[in-house]
Amino acid sequence: MLELNGTLTHFSNPAADADRDYSDAQKAVICVERAQATIDDIRQWPAYDITPLHSLTSMAADSGLARLWYKDESQRFGLKSFKALGGAYAVARQLQQALAQTNGTPPTIADLLDGKYKDQLAELVVSCATDGNHGRSVAWGAQMFGCGCVIYIHRDVSEGRKQAMEAFDAQVIRITGNYDESVRLADSDARANNRIIVSDTSYEGYMEIPKDVALGYTVMLSEIVEQLNGDIPTHVFIQGGVGGLASAVCGYFWDLWGTQRPRCVIVEPEQANCLQKSAQAGEPVVVEGDLDTLMAGLACGEVSALAWEILATGGDDFMTLSETAVPATMKMLAQGYKNDPAIEAGESAVPGLAAAVIAAQSAEFAASLGLSPSSKVLVIGTEGATDPELYQQLIS
Repeated sequence: MLELNGTLTHFSNPAADADRDYSDAQKAVICVERAQATIDDIRQWPAYDITPLHSLTSMAADSGLARLWYKDESQRFGLKSFKALGGAYAVARQLQQALAQTNGTPPTIADLLDGKYKDQLAELVVSCATDGNHGRSVAWGAQMFGCGCVIYIHRDVSEGRKQAMEAFDAQVIRITGNYDESVRLADSDARANNRIIVSDTSYEGYMEIPKDVALGYTVMLSEIVEQLNGDIPTHVFIQGGVGGLASAVCGYFWDLWGTQRPRCVIVEPEQANCLQKSAQAGEPVVVEGDLDTLMAGLACGEVSALAWEILATGGDDFMTLSETAVPATMKMLAQGYKNDPAIEAGESAVPGLAAAVIAAQSAEFAASLGLSPSSKVLVIGTEGATDPELYQQLIS
């Protein structure tokens, strides 16, 4: 037995149906066909490399599962997070569109990288609100392509994550409110100062750019499909947040595999479970308050409207995970469990894995989630030590 201390809650989504077709409205948010151009573009970026898909055989065996795959995003582009793919790609797309309005035709990614439009790009400014990783990607993309960048962070974002964004020449503004308040301020300031908002969450009047962010994530998903080499997971346990990643994972696999798609299990902190509450209500619900959680990247109280288009019927199960499971899971990965490799995993990387392991060993949760010795589970380790000081504290 593999023991992790932690408690779960579970809600089975009555609106989900494994035989339901992936709709045209959902394909408008994310689909395999539209993703291919994004994948081709990002694979041109300097230092692009495929991240590992680890098969955690020891952990699977001791959890009573047939397979347990862990997609390791801890070294993606040196930014240590899958979000390196989404924010920077959306920055590139916005710069292409801005230059097309000025010059008549959009530049290629190669044109941007080569500095062909250096002077024009220097006059443009992108902006966003962030818990850390998305903002770091936007700041990195801005530096890579040569435009300005202003990032808004809330009171609970660590100083280490703030400094990581400043290292890419971004101006970082900390507010006293929570994440959702930083999103609203970034949006209003962008309108006042003619900045381009590059957000990973969508809301009324702001729908198109988050689609590009989600398309960036499909690079990781296409890699997973290649690495699985024809195998299809029965379950995917994925972290929640505003729902951007979860909807990209659910939608991409749904479009690709249809009724064979994995059962989509979304995992959130107990204090920031806007997706679970929305599923329970049958419509988007806002979670108020401080949203205080160790899983900093998941401290979100408002569902992305685009994400909900997919997750309302594609999210099969919604779970919350207690804080106590996070450090233990990080430490177990850092040390390497039995014959499994040692893996660097940040605090927002492990909820899916922790929930899968705890649920698989509980007769009640295993039954309600359809987990058995024949189950093949995929989890995505979304980040590495994005705050090195905090990481060392948690694994020591």
